[in-house]
Amino acid sequence: MRRETFLAFSLCFLAILCASAAFEVPSPNERQRALGDLQHEPAALRNLLALTDDFLPVTPPQRTDWLSTHPEKGQTFDEYLNSHANRPDYSRHVIYLLPIGEFPEELCPPLESLRAYAAAFFQMEVKILPSYYPHDLEFTPRNNPHSRQRQVLTGSILDFLKLRLPPDAYCLLGVTMTDLYPQRSWNFVFGQASISDRVGVYSFARYNTTEPGTDPTNHIRELFFQRSTKVLVHETAHMFGLLHCIYFDCVVNGSNGLDETDAQPQFLCPICLRKLHHAIGFDPVLRYEQLAKFYHREKWYSDFDWVQRQLKKSTPASNP
Repeated sequence: MRRETFLAFSLCFLAILCASAAFEVPSPNERQRALGDLQHEPAALRNLLALTDDFLPVTPPQRTDWLSTHPEKGQTFDEYLNSHANRPDYSRHVIYLLPIGEFPEELCPPLESLRAYAAAFFQMEVKILPSYYPHDLEFTPRNNPHSRQRQVLTGSILDFLKLRLPPDAYCLLGVTMTDLYPQRSWNFVFGQASISDRVGVYSFARYNTTEPGTDPTNHIRELFFQRSTKVLVHETAHMFGLLHCIYFDCVVNGSNGLDETDAQPQFLCPICLRKLHHAIGFDPVLRYEQLAKFYHREKWYSDFDWVQRQLKKSTPASNP
């Protein structure tokens, strides 16, 4: 067979294979099975993990969405248990954030507010380290071949972070306003983590849609901050061994762009919440109470209302 014919045949076969492997939304039984047996969980947690209408099945992906371009089989709770993921302990119990590069106040998410959100979301101590200002040639920079935007290589940053892991760190996460790429063939990536090394990096560069030379509106500032909190908790969740969620609309869904990110909720679905609770062992009611205070302070009223509904489920009224 000639090389050109073989190549055409291979590409055709690959296209057929990809079409046959198109993502299918998990059924209710598959979602229930992924959640696992709850009989040994505390009553309050069981109530919070109930598969109610507050948790919508994952949105069927469009042609360019994450699940259309990245086939993923998901991770059930039992599979998570068998993965033996990292867990905090007495000696490693702090989440550290390391700002890399400049964070001008008018263009960046407020780091202290991000720290407070992560502390409420993960129910762990979160600290911000002094900023690191890299040399222009550090971290294998390039200009994006399409947008010409300056980017740095995630692997170079991860290698840098491994050498700076504080002794009491559960994980160390670099945050930057510089765009990222994971390898030369990729256009960009929002973030990347090395779970075994307990380091990760994520960028806020693509979340601020303010036109150059203009002041951001209040709406854009709020949207930018919401996007930043999502990437913060999404990438940090990976540090606890959570894989992308394919079962529900969830903050741990994969994302190929801003439209997907904006459509995702701020919260964890029941399956991912159970995984995170197993890893950290927090009080799930206290966690929602602290998140409710944060949402109220930021005037994220729809998220506040959603959490309030969860809190009502945690202590159902007793029968007369």
